[in-house]
Amino acid sequence: MFDLPFTVLVLIALALTFDFLNGFHDSSNIVVTMIASRAMDGQMALTITAIAHFFGPFLFGVAVATTVGHEVLDDVAIKLSVTMSALVAAIIWNLLTWYFGIPSSSSHALIGGMLGAAVLESGWEVVKMAGVIKVLVALTTSPIIGLTVGFLVMKITLFLARPFPPSINSFFKRSQLATALALALSHGTNDAQKTMGVITMGLVSAGVLKEFHVPIWVIVISAAAIAFGTWIGGWRLIKTLGGKFYKIRPIHGFTAQITSAGVILSASLLGGPVSTTQVVSSAIMGVGSAERLSKVRWGVAGQIVTAWFTTIPAAALMAALVALVLRQWF
Repeated sequence: MFDLPFTVLVLIALALTFDFLNGFHDSSNIVVTMIASRAMDGQMALTITAIAHFFGPFLFGVAVATTVGHEVLDDVAIKLSVTMSALVAAIIWNLLTWYFGIPSSSSHALIGGMLGAAVLESGWEVVKMAGVIKVLVALTTSPIIGLTVGFLVMKITLFLARPFPPSINSFFKRSQLATALALALSHGTNDAQKTMGVITMGLVSAGVLKEFHVPIWVIVISAAAIAFGTWIGGWRLIKTLGGKFYKIRPIHGFTAQITSAGVILSASLLGGPVSTTQVVSSAIMGVGSAERLSKVRWGVAGQIVTAWFTTIPAAALMAALVALVLRQWF
């Protein structure tokens, strides 16, 4: 790794910075229901989640990395500056949304940045529309699926819990350790792979690799970066997701985590890069609305949905501007 060209090392540093911020930014998605329902204290929840994030990519393959790094843009024809511009734009967007406590999508920011920089630098011919459509379908349908499945899972859970006394809440509280681990493993395998895909695409475009395949050292450093970012934690976003939708109880945490883990893991095995922020947020809304629609503060949800639709064009524009600056260096 250390005999790589300087520009490739810069690319890897940017990718790992994005990966760290992805974990920092998205850690709230994994631990929010555990903390809000008082199933576990914040630091313990973040530590357990970070460990699961590290091991997730080793358990479920690299299908998402292949989609992001090989099926969206022509990894051989694309310029190294394009990948760098996309990462810089995604990093800036993550920092801005973290500062304002907006749970936006790191996945949207990265994909938007890649498209914006690629089109500016190399034209539309380097864009693989089949791969773009695959990514957009995964990103746009996953929140709808999360909302629907969350609603149904909550309805089924409420029905099955009817014969039991209120003490069943203790079961839901304790069970969140298992459901949170499943969610963290699924998130680690989906989100860390996006960084793996970008790094591998850069290695191919720089001629370091002859064809697209993810080296084991790329998996290790990507998994470590997202795990460390998760452990540090994004408390601003935890507050947004944990307290602004509705008062989350153990049954909400249990059902939302089962829903989110199922949707994200299914997408990961199919190679679909989804937004964990979107899936978890929509699952929380679906679970809450299963009790009653008025339970969810839909105004806050609307603000988050607005952020979803603005992320890709904003990151694309930002990456194009960064690419203009980097033209002087490449």
